[in-house]
Formats: sequence, C-alpha cells, structure tokens
Amino acid sequence: MKKPLIILTGPTAVGKTELSIQLAKAIDGEIISADSMQVYKDMDIGTAKITINEMQGIKHYLIDELEPEEEFNVVKFKELTVKYMNEIYSKGKIPIIVGGTGFYIQAVLYGIDFKDNGEDTIYRKQLKELYVKEGAASLHQKLDEVDPGSAKAIHPNNVKRVIRALEYYYQTGSRISEHNEEQRQNESPYNFCYIVLNNEREIVYERINKRVDLMIENGLVKEVESLLDKGCTKDMVSMQGLGYKEIISYLEGKFSLEDAVYTLKRDTRHFAKRQLTWFKREKEVIWINKQEYINDENKILEVLLQEIKKKNII
Repeated sequence: MKKPLIILTGPTAVGKTELSIQLAKAIDGEIISADSMQVYKDMDIGTAKITINEMQGIKHYLIDELEPEEEFNVVKFKELTVKYMNEIYSKGKIPIIVGGTGFYIQAVLYGIDFKDNGEDTIYRKQLKELYVKEGAASLHQKLDEVDPGSAKAIHPNNVKRVIRALEYYYQTGSRISEHNEEQRQNESPYNFCYIVLNNEREIVYERINKRVDLMIENGLVKEVESLLDKGCTKDMVSMQGLGYKEIISYLEGKFSLEDAVYTLKRDTRHFAKRQLTWFKREKEVIWINKQEYINDENKILEVLLQEIKKKNII
C-alpha cells in the first residue's frame, strides 16, 4: 500500500500556516516546511517564519535547519524531506508538506530525479560574471536560446535556477525542462491529497502589503544589518530572497526605505501570481477557495478533512 501524504499549499500570505496547525492536530500529523527561506537560521522576520508558540506543540521540520551561508536547493530539499517523512511514518503519523515552493513539492510527490551532476565551477563562475556584468535579463536570454521551456518557467530574477538550467544544458547537452517534464509523468509513490488554498486576489494582496509593513515594524532592517555584520553577503542564495535583497539595496543607498518597501510589496505580489500559475499546471490538485466559505477557518478545515477522507488517507 502507498503511504499517505498531505500537501497544503497556495500563494504566499493566503493563510496556510494557521490552517496547517489545525489540520495536523485533527489528523495526528507533523509538518514539513516547503519554504525555500524558512529553512535558514537567523532569518525570521523577512521569511515570516512560524514561531514556537504558533506551532502549538506540532513538530515542524526544515525550519531553522541551515546556516545562511549554506545553499538550499531542490535536490537537498527532496533528500531531507524523504528522510523526515520516513521519520514521521515510523511514529505512525501523517506527514503534511506545507509551503508555497511548488517546484520542491513536485520533486517529492513524483520522485523526480534531477540528475544532480554537481557544479561545473568554471562555467558557473562565467555565468555569475555574466550576471554581474550584464544583468539577469541577459542571462535569461541566454537560457531562452538553448532551453525555451525553462526560460518560460523560470522568472528572470531567479538567477540561481537560470544558472542551474544553463549549467545542466552545458553538462549534458539536453534541456532540463524536457527531463523534468518526463519525470512529471511518473506515478506518485504516495497516496496523496494535494490541496491548494486560495482567496480573492485583493485579499491576498492586502495581506501581503500588511505583512510587509509588519516586517518593517518588527525590525527587518536590523535583521538584515545583523546578518551582514555576521559576514553574510548579497550574493548568497539566502540573501537573494524576497525581503532581504530589497533591504540590502536600501542599506547600500540604492533605494530609499520607502522605495524598498514599495518594491518588496510589488515583487511579493508578482511572486504570489507566479505561484498560482504553477499550481494551475499541476495535476490531481484540489482547489479550496476561502471566499466560498466566507473565510471561516472551521468550515475550511471541515472541507479539508472531507477531501482527505475521500482519498482514504484517514
């Protein structure tokens, strides 16, 4: 029999965290974070990281796992998630993957083999130099020439993934987009329930704006200053995350704080839109639109439990 797996995802600021805690309590589950930033220690405010109190006794994995100087990618996420899922199964509990990084979720759900060929440091260095010299758009154009599928799927500002796709093509002579599409046809080894939580766009955008204001109020600038003082640099994967790169630009004098906040709100809204585009492409997804239940968390939890029961997970 396939082992059970629940995925609760959706755009940033839609309200996944609160609901996931109630769900975990209801089904005796434990939570694995599918967030590419909350995995880092000392990066709490800019990632809207869940607090110990908010966890309400529910064990969480992949929170505060890595130092900011370490690189976190889909290969590492898959490896750690499978390890923690087995740990959760050994306790007789159900793993719940919660977060908005659809690419990471897909890797675990369908057992995608990314053929991690390791880094070609010379070529990677050349690509990074091209990025510094000519910018993200030039790098993205280079990808579009050899792998249009990846160029369409990867935002130009996601320099890490653009470089990885170019590196893959350089090393193998094949397109990573085609390889990943083949892998997506895999049958999932899990009995899964894949839930996408959504809400009216205006509500999500309003929540994003309020969240950014709260981050500033809670000391995001000081958090970034502290990380820089500890030796973090703007070219680290962790420091290129939303909330960090904008504040670094402010600290470097490239932006006023007002402009940095405006840019962060705008780019986070764009990110939420891209997340929804990704989830719409996924197969076997259950959409839960919060406005249909008048944003009543208890009703939404009831619906989640009904969908999970239909899949014979509980």
